[in-house]
Amino acid sequence: MGELSRDAGAAGGGAVRWAAARWATATRAGDGSASVMNRSWHPLAMARSSLTWRSALYLGVSLAWGLGWFVVLAVGLALSVGLLIIWVGVPLLALLMVAWRFGAVLERRFVLAAFGVRIPAPYRRMPEGRNPLAKLKGMAGDPATWKDLVYLAVLFPVTLAEFVVSAAAWAATGTLLFLPVIVAVGGGAEVNFGVSYWAGNPVEALPVSLLGLALLVPAMYVTRAMAMTHAAFAALMLGPSPSQRENAALRERTEHLRASRARGVDAAEFERRRIERDLHDGAQQRLLAVAMDIGRARAKLDEDPEGARALIEQAHAGTREAISELRDLARGIYPAILTDRGLDPALSGLAGRAPVPVEVEVDLPERPPAAVESIAYFIVAESLANIAKYARATRASVRVAREDRWVVVEVIDNGVGGAVARPDGGLAGLADRAATIDGMLIVDSPPGGPTIIRADLPCTW
Repeated sequence: MGELSRDAGAAGGGAVRWAAARWATATRAGDGSASVMNRSWHPLAMARSSLTWRSALYLGVSLAWGLGWFVVLAVGLALSVGLLIIWVGVPLLALLMVAWRFGAVLERRFVLAAFGVRIPAPYRRMPEGRNPLAKLKGMAGDPATWKDLVYLAVLFPVTLAEFVVSAAAWAATGTLLFLPVIVAVGGGAEVNFGVSYWAGNPVEALPVSLLGLALLVPAMYVTRAMAMTHAAFAALMLGPSPSQRENAALRERTEHLRASRARGVDAAEFERRRIERDLHDGAQQRLLAVAMDIGRARAKLDEDPEGARALIEQAHAGTREAISELRDLARGIYPAILTDRGLDPALSGLAGRAPVPVEVEVDLPERPPAAVESIAYFIVAESLANIAKYARATRASVRVAREDRWVVVEVIDNGVGGAVARPDGGLAGLADRAATIDGMLIVDSPPGGPTIIRADLPCTW
């Protein structure tokens, strides 16, 4: 698979990432998808998922963790508060505060391991320097510290209720499911459902075992429900508040826009240097040669009219070549056909000059803003140029369409693939162009092809 680019604001000039959502939520799965919050409720899917069994394990053993913290906090707070009168309680309370903050950190990791839910740390930035008193003061002034305390304080009754429900559900299910084994080992067993049933051998226990298999489904549902409740409660108490999540999203958005602006400035500067280089190495040199030919022709005009005529013809040809180069340079800055007639004719012109057959489809209800049109045009132009140079393709297609509030530009070829958005390459330049308007890019080019280049450009008519 080639390099994927969906976030044009990522560092590295074309580093690419395909994101299911543009901005991550505060609480998300550890691997992006495996979480009790978004897994299927189908019984077979739950039975195959390790999350079901990890959740059941956590709900079964977390009682000891909750009880331990209940004892530590009850004894520690009572002792610390009682000794405050002789100041000994102050360092004890500080140590206890550090301990419960550490316990909250461990609990976030347990929730991630058991339920697949990542809870971001909500803590404020600690004071700079090595002064421990300043850091302890910062901890004490952080509301997240006291939310950690409340969570660990109520963790014991929460885990006790979870343990009782889990033990009842899984004990009944396990006993009935493995009754043939129990009968085989013990020589017989009696099951009472209000009506007593005696199983003297494993064969007689099989009907009850089938009942245990049926109870496995509600046991998994109960486990999933408790896991989701526990994860939501942990995210509420141990995660950032809504205002913190909003501020984090704003900071992320600001960083994204700052990076996009910087890359846009770099792209504009690179384009300026390219224009200067093309003018200096191309049209300027040809115009200089034209001026020299005209000067030589003027010197020979009286003595050698035929030689002067030849020099004038040469100057005329040089002038035409310079005009052609200037026209190509102007087209590279902003093609006139794009201004006059829009994307469809401009892209059709690019397709007509391509060395392979190119199918063009433009489906836009109205003309998008000029910036979007320009970026879409150059994305297609660069993509078709890469196809001509490297792809060894026999056909290609270009599609431009409106999807929600995005203009989607998609270029596909059936070439050899293997295209990568290197930091200084043309594809990275396309990501830089898209970044100037907060657009996104994807380059999907597995070895052997096909290559798909897709740009999502934000657009509001």
